Formats: sequence, C-alpha cells, structure tokens
Amino acid sequence: MLESILQSFNFPVTPPEWAIVETHRRIVLVLNHVLMQEPQAMERLARQKSRVVLMQWRAFTFKLLISPAGLLDVAPSDARADLVLAITQESPLVIAQELMQGDKPAVRIEGDVQMAAEVSWLIDHVRWDIEEDLARILGDAPAHAVSQAARTVGQAIQQLVSQRGSNRTGGSNA
Repeated sequence: MLESILQSFNFPVTPPEWAIVETHRRIVLVLNHVLMQEPQAMERLARQKSRVVLMQWRAFTFKLLISPAGLLDVAPSDARADLVLAITQESPLVIAQELMQGDKPAVRIEGDVQMAAEVSWLIDHVRWDIEEDLARILGDAPAHAVSQAARTVGQAIQQLVSQRGSNRTGGSNA
C-alpha cells in the first residue's frame, strides 16, 4: 500500500545534475571510509586498478573507478564499464525488506569474472562498524546506547516485516 502511495506522487524523472554529482561524491567518501578500515579489501581492489564498475538500479546509474591505492573514485561518465552490477528488484520497499532480513537484493552481474569475484568478496566480508565511528564523535557509552537503540528498532522492523510476510503467505492465525 505504501509503495502505491509513493508511486502516485509525481516525482521529477531525474534530479538536477549537481545533486547527482554530489550524491555520487558522498557515496564514494563513505565507501572509501569503510574500505580504509579493511586493508585486505584495499589490497584486493588495488589488483583491479583502473577498472570501472557500473552500478544500476532502475534509471539510476553510478560508475566507480578503482584507484591504484585500492580505493574508489567517481568514474568519468564516458568510461567503459568492466563490470555491471544491476539490482533487478524494482521496488525500494522490497529491497529494504530484504536488507532488513539480512538478505541481499537480486543482482544481475555482467562483465569480468575475476573482478566480479573480488566485488563479491567485498560484499560478503567488508562491514561498516558504525558504533566505532560514533564512539569517536560521541564517546563510547553514548555510541553504544545509540547503536543499541538502532538495533532494537531494526529488530522491531524485522519482526514486523516477517509477520507481514507470513500474513501474505497464509500463515496468519485469523
């Protein structure tokens, strides 16, 4: 129901170019921050230097260039992609549900097999320790409290999603 409401709004087809560019830059900053916490991830990416990954979801595309240091940069718009990762699920709510349940959204992969294996390893092994980053800003105790509250909310949402899913599949007690 919520998804149909969201789709009924008349959102602009594409955001302004400056917003897209700035969003891509911010995403790269966050990704590099996470990668710098994992030297093995940077070593693996460094082996793929100068390669380009194209990420797609619906009409949104984002090209990443792998640097010799094993970090990421925004790739030029005319760069040819060596690997394409396209999220095939159209619904943002279904994607959110999958992520909340610990699943990965369905992705179509095209391109270099070795590069796909490296990216798959990164997805499986690299995690952002948000609590540690919060502790640097807020201190240990407040960061732990914020993280615990976020986990509690996340668990409540997971339970809601699970109940909703079992109601749809006929598992309801009504």
